[in-house]
Amino acid sequence: MSKGKVVLAYSGGLDTSVILKWLQEEGYSVICFIADVGQDEDFNAAKERALSLGAERVYVEDLKRVFVTDYIFPAIKANAIYESRYLLGTSLARPCIAKRQVEIAEQEGALFVAHGATGKGNDQVRFELTYYALNPSIQVIAPWREPRFFHRFSGRTDLLNYARQKGISMPSGEKPPYSMDENLMHISYESGDLEDPRSPGSESMYKKTGRLEEWAPEPEVIRIHFRDGTPVAVENKKGEREEDALQLFLYLNRVACRHGIGRVDIVENRFVGIKSRGIYETPGATILRCAHLDIEGIAMDREVLRLRDMLSPKFSEILYYGFWFSPEMDFLLAAMNKAQELVDGWVDVLCYKGNCMAVARESPTSLYSDKLASMEEVESYNPTDAGGFIRINAIRLRAHREILKKVDPERLKKYDIKGVTY
Repeated sequence: MSKGKVVLAYSGGLDTSVILKWLQEEGYSVICFIADVGQDEDFNAAKERALSLGAERVYVEDLKRVFVTDYIFPAIKANAIYESRYLLGTSLARPCIAKRQVEIAEQEGALFVAHGATGKGNDQVRFELTYYALNPSIQVIAPWREPRFFHRFSGRTDLLNYARQKGISMPSGEKPPYSMDENLMHISYESGDLEDPRSPGSESMYKKTGRLEEWAPEPEVIRIHFRDGTPVAVENKKGEREEDALQLFLYLNRVACRHGIGRVDIVENRFVGIKSRGIYETPGATILRCAHLDIEGIAMDREVLRLRDMLSPKFSEILYYGFWFSPEMDFLLAAMNKAQELVDGWVDVLCYKGNCMAVARESPTSLYSDKLASMEEVESYNPTDAGGFIRINAIRLRAHREILKKVDPERLKKYDIKGVTY
């Protein structure tokens, strides 16, 4: 007798194909959900594999556009970056995927959802926090945390033996010596040979940033237009232009690939308390971040920018930890959107040999004044006023020194200046 319907986040690979059959053995009716977030996959082949293994139904959902507009662009507006280096490509994709999975479960009347994330990684947290946030009554099956599952499948050999027994066909050829997760924003490489942080990644590994020896020999300048901090168009000097959000992002990916932009090799702190080494390729988003930081420099008020910069690390942490759908993220998204009002204009970005750099910008809401910035202009700014400004800001410094002189004169010795008596 069936225990009920379960919607499985299915990739078509070995792990989720084994999980599909295992769930059936456990008495569940399995509906597979394949999310297209821009990864290089044969979705038809994955669908056929799931059906051949007994899936009751298979959903193949194109989420690329919503991934760009509802997740990537808001993160760019927040200048989201985890531990100063990781642009959160996987972290952003998980709530996008999990949201649609919950919607399909509700549509199908399924009480259960399942995923193939391991019990040591971040993805289990990101998937499940989204599930519970959007449907508090949903029941989650995480096979890699189930003793009945992980005692039975202690490694890849056990998975392959089971696959042969159940007639699960797997792609032939040598398996890469690392695990990969790909979407249109990035690709990550972890585990296997990369678990040794002393070992550099092979040049043959990179997919989204091209081979080093194939990077374009000449620099390229592209212009990115923003409205309220959101990218609205990209163009180059040849007259090529994209305004559609998805096509704009894919265009930037191609530009970055030509110039090898977006590689990061880091050791990071997972939410579960484990350090992990990962290599990431995040091409188009790296260019976007460069341009967005620059347009803010000319169009965002100084104090608003400082407040936003205080919130950006928290935004990134919340996102990395899986709390995209949470009260605190709702608050931060509202704050980021408010901060981005009137952040309009264009930025020219120079792309070349693994690097990108903003080289020109213009904004109709610019707060920059060439007259005030000029060393020769004195009409609107009187240099003599700076003396009072400096003396006012020095009040607390003078007071601090006087206090030290009274209560801790020994401490002042390391500040001794010839000719000054304390």
